[in-house]
Amino acid sequence: MSNVTLSVKGLKKRIGKREIIKGIDFELNEGEVFGFLGPNGAGKTTTIRMLVGLIKPTSGSIQICGYDVRQNFTKAMQHLGCIVENPELYPFLNGWDNLLHFARMLPDVDESRINEVVELVGLQSRIYDKVKTYSLGMRQRLGIAQAMLNRPKVLVLDEPTNGLDPAGIREMREFIRKLAEEEGMSVLVSSHLLSEIQLLCDRVAIIKSGEIIQTDTVESLLTTQERLIWRVWPLEKGKEILSSFTEITVDQDKIITAFDEHETPKWNAALNEAGVKVYEMNRKLPGLEELFLQITGGGGAGIE
Repeated sequence: MSNVTLSVKGLKKRIGKREIIKGIDFELNEGEVFGFLGPNGAGKTTTIRMLVGLIKPTSGSIQICGYDVRQNFTKAMQHLGCIVENPELYPFLNGWDNLLHFARMLPDVDESRINEVVELVGLQSRIYDKVKTYSLGMRQRLGIAQAMLNRPKVLVLDEPTNGLDPAGIREMREFIRKLAEEEGMSVLVSSHLLSEIQLLCDRVAIIKSGEIIQTDTVESLLTTQERLIWRVWPLEKGKEILSSFTEITVDQDKIITAFDEHETPKWNAALNEAGVKVYEMNRKLPGLEELFLQITGGGGAGIE
């Protein structure tokens, strides 16, 4: 496994008598894109604000490249870049002057580094145009350039594709993958666009009501929820036989069971022996959106 760049252990946040974040744990590895998913009110943004030092945890630890955020805040933040919600930019300045302004606040960031990040985000042709003329996607890219000025090892992006059109979303996805694969950066992406997370991320943590309820690779999460679609006749007899082996659901004229590579042949043989004709057996992986709704129950409420 790659080097751990972000480690979160036992993280809690209490506001008054209410515990918003209830002891979550996860890690990011060098060069991976990590999805942070949850319904509204699950605690995604509260967690991100603790990661980037905007609010203090009630308890637990956050380490960035080995530096504890509480004990060595300055060192930890030197390895972190972030955009929380929307990038804060000066619309009356051009892109270059925006980056120059923020670069002056950081140690060892000169104009050559500004040129590097401009090239990384692909804004060479528009960097001297005023930001107020930029599209939303361009402003997002300029915000990411700003977040990368200090050469971070960890990049935290809160809803980076929010408001983008399909072409802009695809462009942002390709750009984030490039940062991970070519720059070796760890990228944490908070998003509600589940189809994009499925295409973008190596691993996913699903949070609900302040607790992480599942963390795994996207592939593993989907594979464990694989289903088998049966089309049989007579339907009632097929339901009776399959339900004696496993849980079933019925969708019109189809029976849905879990897929079990070892047990499925036995179920099929039992149907044949009972004279039930099997017209179709179709393996189906759920999309991440379907899986997300199954795991979370499809809802959420509270402080986000």
